[in-house]
Amino acid sequence: MSKYTTAASDRVPIVQKAAFGAGHLVNNLLPGALGIFMFFLLTAFGMDPFLAGLLGGLPRIFDAITDPIMGFISDNTKSRWGRRRPYIFVGAVLSGILFAVLWQLDENNTQNYNFWYFLILSLVYLVGNTIFSTPLIGLGYEMTSDYNERTRLMAFSQTVGQIAWMIVPWFWVLIADPDLFESQAVGVRKLSIIVGGICIILGILPAIFCRGIDASHMANRKEISLKTLFSNLKDLFLGIVQVSKNKPFVKLCGATFLVFNGFQMVASFSFFIIVFYMFNGDYGLAGNWPAWFSTVSAIVTAFLIIPIVSWMADKLGKRKAFIISTAISIVGYGLKWWSFNPSNPFLIFMPIPLMSFGIGGLFTLMMSMTADVCDLDELNNGMPRKEGTFGAIYWWMVKLGQALALVLGGAVLKMVGFDQTLAQQTAETMTKLRVADIVIPALTAGLAILVMWKYSLTEERAREIKAELEARRGKL
Repeated sequence: MSKYTTAASDRVPIVQKAAFGAGHLVNNLLPGALGIFMFFLLTAFGMDPFLAGLLGGLPRIFDAITDPIMGFISDNTKSRWGRRRPYIFVGAVLSGILFAVLWQLDENNTQNYNFWYFLILSLVYLVGNTIFSTPLIGLGYEMTSDYNERTRLMAFSQTVGQIAWMIVPWFWVLIADPDLFESQAVGVRKLSIIVGGICIILGILPAIFCRGIDASHMANRKEISLKTLFSNLKDLFLGIVQVSKNKPFVKLCGATFLVFNGFQMVASFSFFIIVFYMFNGDYGLAGNWPAWFSTVSAIVTAFLIIPIVSWMADKLGKRKAFIISTAISIVGYGLKWWSFNPSNPFLIFMPIPLMSFGIGGLFTLMMSMTADVCDLDELNNGMPRKEGTFGAIYWWMVKLGQALALVLGGAVLKMVGFDQTLAQQTAETMTKLRVADIVIPALTAGLAILVMWKYSLTEERAREIKAELEARRGKL
């Protein structure tokens, strides 16, 4: 149990927490909607599956390059509004507008035209989204310097962010509903405008209401201009090298990669198991059960699991909270063997509270722990603080895990004998798929526990570092 009380000056006001949470809702809603809408490239716009795969993969490579660059720029920016907030405001507006424009495809255009339209607009959209999301993550790391308040801030933001995952699964239902839209293509075009508008309104709130550290006297920041482009690239590389030598941060990235990659690899398996195992390949009977499964998972994560994880971190420390929550998720994965029951569909909800400890605990704790790591980096390497760079590299690891999960998940489906052209799958295939659905995330979660077992940045050490930094440069 923590023996420290958070000082009033270190507490983040509820308005700022809510605004930061709104930013995270946008940060989840945009990629969530993008993933759902990508499916309709095939069904609504007639895109070849291989080309659709390229449209999903190629922009991710570009995204991995722009994130660290944006992190470096925001770390070294000098403005009267701070290092992050101007970018968050502009990025939110650009993200919303460009997301809507991205999906104004015409199904009557040639496949070649739609391919290049979508590819080029995807790259432009990702630039706008990077301008928004990377500074937003960096801002969260610097909104408080208190060990426990960081966890409470991240828990609050993750709870609000989960609202996106309560909504996104129903985009499938809305777009395909002939009573709402005359065609899927029309549904995609109109819904993308609504999503874009919501993201602009919510996305600018962190720029208006949130406050980071006072960086007006922060030393050693680099000049950001065309003249210093080449020297900036060198400094960016050196900064990435410094970050990669931070052992606690490397462990955070490794554990995140394992837990998230394992979860994402089997994310689509539940849909297939519900449809082909529980309802014998009948999509009509399966109905909205897959959407309800995802929505209930998000609700439980937001309003039950994240508060519990935050409480555990406050009482036991972040490392122990991560290990316990990840271990609980392994039990939840095991329960899926009995809960996916054709004779009682309601049992699919049984393992959700336990499984949700995995992802719910992961991002709540890891983002809080990354903020602690930023203090350690300042202690070892001095100014400027690199919240943007740390955030960019951490989320690059998340995106890498997601990309690999998509590839490996497809490979697993092929290995178990799943054939998407068949209305029904063999009993052997479904048994193998159900085993993979349990074993893969349980195994990667177990490995993540081993990675974090000797994580060294405890609450006591974090508070010592904070005291040393304040003695060195005063409170920011």
